Amino acid sequence: MANRVALYPGTFDPMTLGHLDIMKRASRLCDKLVIGVAINRDKNPLFSLDERVEMVEYVVKPFRERIDVEIKPFEGLLIHFVEKCGASMIVRGLRAVSDFEYEFQMAGMNDRLNPDIETVFLMADPQYQTIASRLVKEIARLGGDVSQFVTPEVERRLKDRYT
Repeated sequence: MANRVALYPGTFDPMTLGHLDIMKRASRLCDKLVIGVAINRDKNPLFSLDERVEMVEYVVKPFRERIDVEIKPFEGLLIHFVEKCGASMIVRGLRAVSDFEYEFQMAGMNDRLNPDIETVFLMADPQYQTIASRLVKEIARLGGDVSQFVTPEVERRLKDRYT
C-alpha cells in the first residue's frame, strides 16, 4: 500500500490550539503529514514566515515520534503545492457554517483542477470552535489573556510582539 500523504495548509498567524487539534487528528489519517505554511501577502501577517514556521515546528514535536511530519512554506495555487508534495488529500478544519461555505467552494474548484486529490474536512472540537487567529491577535494586542487559545510558546511570542 502506498504511503498516504496529507497536506494541512494555513497561514498559522498565529498558530492556535485549534490548528494543533486539527494537525493531531489529521496525523491519524495518513502516513505523512505535510503542514503548508502559506505566504499570503494579502493577509499582512503579524509574524514573519520564519516565525510562523518556527511556531508550527515547536508544536508538532510531540507527535513527530509516531508520524512523519514535514513543515513547508508555500506560495501560489494550493493544488500545485499539493501535487508538488505528492499528497493525495488536503485537510481542512471547519469551525462554523461560514467556514463550510468557503471551503466547499474551494474543494469544488480544487477537484476540478485535480480530481485525484481529495479534500477531507475535520470538524473543530467544540472547545476550539470559536478560536480564530484574527481574534487571538486582537485580544493579545488589547492586553487580554490568550492562554486558553494558544500554546505557552505562542502566547510568549504574542506578548513580546505587543509590548
